[in-house]
Amino acid sequence: MATFTVNGQSCQTDKDMPLLDYLRDVLRLTSVKNGCGEGACGACTILVDGRKQRACILTTQKADGKRVTTVEGLSPREKDVYAHCFAQAGAVQCGFCIPGMVISAKALLDTTLTPTRAQVKQAIRGNICRCTGYVKIEDVILMAAAYFRENTPVPMAFDDGMLGRDMKRVDAVAKVLGTGEFVDDIVLEGMIYAKALRSKYPRARVLSIDTGRAKTHPDVVRVLTAEDVPFNKTGHLVPDWDVMIAQGDCTRYIGDAIALVATRTPETLDEVLALIEVTYEELTPVLTPAEGLKTDAPLLHEKGNLQSRQQLTRGDVDAAIAKAAHVVTRHYSTPQTDHAFMEPECAIAAPDGEGGIVMRTASQSVYDEQREIARMLCLPKEKVRSISALVGGGFGGKEDMSVQHHAALMAWATGLPVKVRFSRQESLNIHTKRHAMEIDMTTACDQEGNLVAMRALLVSDTGAYASLGGPVLQRACTHAGGPYHFQNVDITGLSVYTNNVPGGAFRGFGVTQSCFAAEQNLNLLAEMVGISPWEMRYKNAIRPGEVLPNGQIASEDTAYAECLLAVKDAYESSPFAGIAGCMKNSGLGVGVPDFGRVAIEVQGGKVHVLTSAACMGQGVGTVCVQMVCQTTGLPPSAVVHEAPDTAITPNSGTSTASRQTLFTGEAAHRAALQLKDALEKAGSLAALEGAHYYAEFGDPTDPMGSDKPNPISHLAYGYAAQVVIVDETKRVTRVIAAHDVGRVVNPRSCEGQIEGGVVMGLGYAFTEDFPMENGYPTATYAKLGLWRATDAPPIEVHLIEKGTADQNAFGAKGVGEITTIPTAPAAAHACMRVDGKERRKLPIEDTAYRKA
Repeated sequence: MATFTVNGQSCQTDKDMPLLDYLRDVLRLTSVKNGCGEGACGACTILVDGRKQRACILTTQKADGKRVTTVEGLSPREKDVYAHCFAQAGAVQCGFCIPGMVISAKALLDTTLTPTRAQVKQAIRGNICRCTGYVKIEDVILMAAAYFRENTPVPMAFDDGMLGRDMKRVDAVAKVLGTGEFVDDIVLEGMIYAKALRSKYPRARVLSIDTGRAKTHPDVVRVLTAEDVPFNKTGHLVPDWDVMIAQGDCTRYIGDAIALVATRTPETLDEVLALIEVTYEELTPVLTPAEGLKTDAPLLHEKGNLQSRQQLTRGDVDAAIAKAAHVVTRHYSTPQTDHAFMEPECAIAAPDGEGGIVMRTASQSVYDEQREIARMLCLPKEKVRSISALVGGGFGGKEDMSVQHHAALMAWATGLPVKVRFSRQESLNIHTKRHAMEIDMTTACDQEGNLVAMRALLVSDTGAYASLGGPVLQRACTHAGGPYHFQNVDITGLSVYTNNVPGGAFRGFGVTQSCFAAEQNLNLLAEMVGISPWEMRYKNAIRPGEVLPNGQIASEDTAYAECLLAVKDAYESSPFAGIAGCMKNSGLGVGVPDFGRVAIEVQGGKVHVLTSAACMGQGVGTVCVQMVCQTTGLPPSAVVHEAPDTAITPNSGTSTASRQTLFTGEAAHRAALQLKDALEKAGSLAALEGAHYYAEFGDPTDPMGSDKPNPISHLAYGYAAQVVIVDETKRVTRVIAAHDVGRVVNPRSCEGQIEGGVVMGLGYAFTEDFPMENGYPTATYAKLGLWRATDAPPIEVHLIEKGTADQNAFGAKGVGEITTIPTAPAAAHACMRVDGKERRKLPIEDTAYRKA
């Protein structure tokens, strides 16, 4: 029998279990998060006898006689100070890691109220944050120290909600205190638990599946196989992903589901899965795109192994290269990497009592889920209601079905509420990754350094299933020419099926890969011409009215040249500074219909903003509130942002393609204009009780390959230039990031997005990888190469604004993805300036972080 106190409450248990499970499942303390279960992420940080520990690696028996403190047990003063400081500093994005950060902060401040920034970094070294880049969190702890040290009262909160102001995020306080609900925090009465048996081999024929012994287990509720699925396919765009592999069919990667079991308690799931007997005929896997393209390669899908081919051709590339003074040709390699969002995938499905299903999920679009689940169950869409809880990070990795469809299937089959939750290792093995790419690129310029042509071949490993393989390849191709004014391009992209973990959407969406190659070729050309890499970019920088390599005419708010000017002094300040620039679209573009939609309702004297736009840390809910406040003059206290829910919030598309600020932001603006007109006539919100207003926004674009002389590929582009400075050991000492964001909605939030993107980009450059051996992932969460606070350098952010109030969304455009794109090529350039060696593959080798 173990006896210990938790937040002053005496607890006893004779069951030896992870303390994390006891705190969450028995005491229902939801501030303690299960991020990895292996002591690597810090999301479950607690105090034990005043010292911070990880609840996932401490058991109840080892806690015997100890005093445990979680965020719920902090004093009212501490809660007020931390909630205020985290919200005020803009340090809360997805929020999943924040309660653990609070505990680490308390552990430090209980010992000193005058910490240095270096001490703060060390104090939170055990806590990973994937969103913020740590800068704002460090600011918070220093701010909180001052509040405690000087006994300063927490000020009354006031925000006017106007654009350009540092309004506190609408969900910040709930995330800091652990009261905001993520899916795994939710428990429904009578809920059972489900888990899938995964393939033993990357590629094998399933000869037989025997579930007989599993069905006799005393805790089992139901065992399902492919024959129990009404429509056994799912897929974000292409329905090529098996819900479960049927007997007689072939597996395509080790994440394929063979059977799905449900039990009354989660502890018995693995016992039941072990009782299922599967006989396989192991087959030789296809492990690279080159193998997949061979004429004698086995077909992984009926239509062949070439998942997508994309072509962008303009001008006469052969003639331009033949006449060019300087030509550079290089091969570049970029790896698969994992999103490593802090919250592992989790979904709850429950019957609605009327033949339908209610989902509680954490994805990047509740409507995508509704569509795919309804198709799988052969139900009308309206019979599937999807409601979003808080989303603990996404970065593109929560666009595909992972756990949602299996939860829905089991709930439909049993008539019971069902929770499916990935362990961190399941998440790593199963969900999509950044596409690995092999790139051959030729870039040419004239004697003065004016770019004249590019030819490129991009070969992408899309893995076992299509996911977003086609669109990612499109974006890699349409952005390969970069933000420069030359017109001769011949860019071919091939996306190939293999037996690897599928590639999917990931922050940067293919542009991270093509930019890594293109920007390094520019540096080599600059050396040939005899000008600096900065001058090479400034000379060729796209400016308003000029034509991009994809044919689109740059708009008047184009500010790439201004971004370059903002980093010029920093680049010239150090012989070990590297530079890179880029552009990134806002919106789906290339002819795909794309709409932001917002409804506004007046209820109880407040304005309720309803939209399905998913917030996974980027702050779209706060953007919508600020758009309404800016338009109507109402204070944020009068505006409520509702969670995405297919029953009440209109479909505003997937949170992808850096689109929500522009598309949903403008829809919110247009709906708010209707409210403003009504308010002026009615005189008060009370007089408008029950009123409803609706608006949508979306302008057409032209498909890839359009024969128009100047097609509109995307409604807007953001531009960026970054400088990475390293020391003689090739360790990063400083990053300067200048970003053309059109119009800043919320400066601190925008800075936080850029800081987080830069640190993610540094990880991509130096340390992150997702190694596999013969189709089997070998990585654990602790070995992904994620950067911690002690790795993160000082980051100087320059926000470039050329957007005007008469533009859509008051001139704002997305910044979520572009922040990560130029970092890796800038880092590679910096390292080359130290030792003269080109870096043509990621992660970069022969640095302070990774040996050759």
